Amino acid sequence: MKGFIQTLKNIWNLKELREKILFTLFIILVYRFASHVSLPGINLAEVGNLLDAYKNQGGNKNASALLGLLSSFTGGAFSHASILALGIMPYISASIIVQLMGMAIPYLQKLQKDGESGRNTLNQITRWLTIGVCLVQAPAYLTSITNVFLPTAKFANAYYIDPNTFWFYVPGVVILVAGSVFAMWLGEKITDKGIGNGISILIMVGILARFPQSFATEIAQQTGVGGYGMIVVLLEILLWILVVLLGILLSVAVRKIPIQYVSRAQARGGNVKNLMDGARQYIPLKVNAAGVMPIIFAQALMFLPGLLTYADKSNTFFAGFQNIFSLQYNILFALLIIIFTFFYTAITIPVNQMADELKRNGGLVPKVRPGKETADYIDSILSKITLPGSIFLAIFAVLPAIVHGTLVKTDAFATFFGGTSLLIMVGVIIDTAQQINTYLMSHHIDGLMQSKLTRNTNG
Repeated sequence: MKGFIQTLKNIWNLKELREKILFTLFIILVYRFASHVSLPGINLAEVGNLLDAYKNQGGNKNASALLGLLSSFTGGAFSHASILALGIMPYISASIIVQLMGMAIPYLQKLQKDGESGRNTLNQITRWLTIGVCLVQAPAYLTSITNVFLPTAKFANAYYIDPNTFWFYVPGVVILVAGSVFAMWLGEKITDKGIGNGISILIMVGILARFPQSFATEIAQQTGVGGYGMIVVLLEILLWILVVLLGILLSVAVRKIPIQYVSRAQARGGNVKNLMDGARQYIPLKVNAAGVMPIIFAQALMFLPGLLTYADKSNTFFAGFQNIFSLQYNILFALLIIIFTFFYTAITIPVNQMADELKRNGGLVPKVRPGKETADYIDSILSKITLPGSIFLAIFAVLPAIVHGTLVKTDAFATFFGGTSLLIMVGVIIDTAQQINTYLMSHHIDGLMQSKLTRNTNG
């Protein structure tokens, strides 16, 4: 504890790092403030929480649980008719689309290899595509809050303007698009002038903003029935800590492939002893190289079976997919995660390029020939670690459904026991701590993630 306090002092004493952290906190404050600004024409005091109102009027509980999951990524802005209701998710969707199109469109492939200028052009394309995604999502959102959550016959006082008119829809769409672009701009500012990972930090803040209320509601539900309520809450806390530790393990676990770098003079000399004395390093292959992307892809597809319910309301099979805690939803969800883990790992880990760069720089894997054999060897190792990694990721993603109803009572708190929410929080916190640690180490100051090896290296 003493070392941790000293680290915080070290962070505060570095003027540049202190300013970056304070700037990041200021941007987060602006983001959270904007999340509570309602759309024009809506009486926020009357609306309250749209999801709760939907449940109280006898709405579909399964659908509200699904929409509650969407709301968690915006810190409640989605369910409070905020100007930031769409949040940063349209930008994430646009980024995924650009990344996938880069596999098929030569122009985008060229931009990916053009260094700084290529990345700037890709970022600009992503920004414009974000606006396009918003123009699709904004009208759908306005339709949902007028026709699904709050029927005007029952909640007439919730609107200052008739929600079915031009003067409600057009300004609403413009403001929602502007709000999403503003959130994107805030994230980029954190990346440029703050501590980095701006978009990810905003998503994490949105998720964390829901945690206190979700936890308080869970305590009220557990203790309200009497008996062993507080004991159950303590068990939930212990289980949640264990799940967080598993999430950290999943995020940082790597398989190290040893490599050697040999100088050109050694290679020409042909001296075996000199060859074996080359600098030893390793390639770290992540067990979960795909991160949370397979879960995001799978969740996007899982909306399709639920939408089929509206086409055929008598079909009870498809109706089950509206409940994110149902058995059939989670079986299909887990299978899709495993498939997408292999798919996303295959398109993001260029094994042939890694083998070529090793060969070009005089590197080799012991007992494996450079070139194609090295690429095949890396690909074989990657396939072997991706299988258990994908299964572990799938289990982690369906944990909320496992604990829901068996231990946890409320939908909102159950979503924190795994899935996208927890993986994003864990991943962002680890990345941010590593960045701060790297910054401190560059100034020869012990960091947040100091180890014995680090201390020994620094003397």
